[in-house]
Amino acid sequence: MAQGAGQGPAGRTAEAISPYPGYAAPPPLPGYTHPLPPSHLGEDHVNPLGADDPGHLDGYTPTARDLPVIEPRQPQPSYGEAPADVPTVELTPITAPQHHPVPGGPGPLYVVGDVHGYLDELYAALAAQGIVDQHGHWAAGNTRLWFLGDFTDRGPDGVGVIDLVMRLSAEAAAAGGYCKALMGNHELLLIGAKRFGDTPVNSGAGTASFQAAWLLNGGQRTDMERLEDHHLQWMSRLDAMAHEDGHLLVHSDTTAYLEYGDSIEAVNDAVTEALQRNDPDECWDLFRKFTKRFAFRDEAGSMAARELLETYGGSRVVHGHSPIPYLLGEVPGEDDDGEESAPAVEGPHLYADGLALAMDGGVTMAGKLLVVQLPLGD
Repeated sequence: MAQGAGQGPAGRTAEAISPYPGYAAPPPLPGYTHPLPPSHLGEDHVNPLGADDPGHLDGYTPTARDLPVIEPRQPQPSYGEAPADVPTVELTPITAPQHHPVPGGPGPLYVVGDVHGYLDELYAALAAQGIVDQHGHWAAGNTRLWFLGDFTDRGPDGVGVIDLVMRLSAEAAAAGGYCKALMGNHELLLIGAKRFGDTPVNSGAGTASFQAAWLLNGGQRTDMERLEDHHLQWMSRLDAMAHEDGHLLVHSDTTAYLEYGDSIEAVNDAVTEALQRNDPDECWDLFRKFTKRFAFRDEAGSMAARELLETYGGSRVVHGHSPIPYLLGEVPGEDDDGEESAPAVEGPHLYADGLALAMDGGVTMAGKLLVVQLPLGD
């Protein structure tokens, strides 16, 4: 299946690089004024669960304390406490390879973790790696750049992030490289909220809706107001997984991909076809499965990672989705002086006997937005 990121020649103006009707390039420089985001719930928002309802969905690992379910099941553990299954593996620093592409071969490979609407931070991280210039345009020649999904929600400018990725896709193609992106669970959530709104879906544990789930998981009303058809079309065509230089690239640290096919092409086709059928229950099930996490973290984690690699190829799973501090059992808290402390993230986290590499640096929890060069294949 063709990758959903924009293809084709690019120029230096919005008109020259606009492959979609109504496309408008985002501001090219960090430091511009974001649209004023109200609280993602808004002052007039009423929690559909009730103020004290801790219900959760079976098999659904949340990214917020509350979940959009009317019928409660069992208490949801607080993110303020370290998980019981805190791993013993320590953060393994990754030595960045030298930026020397093979003559006549593919350019260097970079991977970007979860962005979640933090557009300024994304510009800064890309510029630090020399991927964009001082004006925010592609400056990396034949470099290959992969985004691991989750462009929107929680941060101030998710639509701006999508616009930037679409623009860089066109500019990179014109320069002999490429910029591509994978489907994250928050793309599925935003697509569902736009398409189905408050339509009830069968959650398996009560009544839920995409709209309620989107709001409770950091949905920004300014993003929804600015979301256009070409954004939805682009997101709905994104692949779920890819293989590059021995790396199996996915968004979520879950084995749920195995339920959609035994090859990368089969999984990508199955996800695209499910979205095309436009069935709210089917899309909800897809979102729920891609929201699962921590498959590679416990004692059986290396076995789970190896199962994915043996099925789809590659020697290492590279994923986003689960913030590195959570994988390490660390959460934001207060220091001895009562000041809020942020988890220290310096780079990606290698774990599961070296078979999994986590790329979500926790930018939404004052961590770090990771843009990392991966080793080229042997």
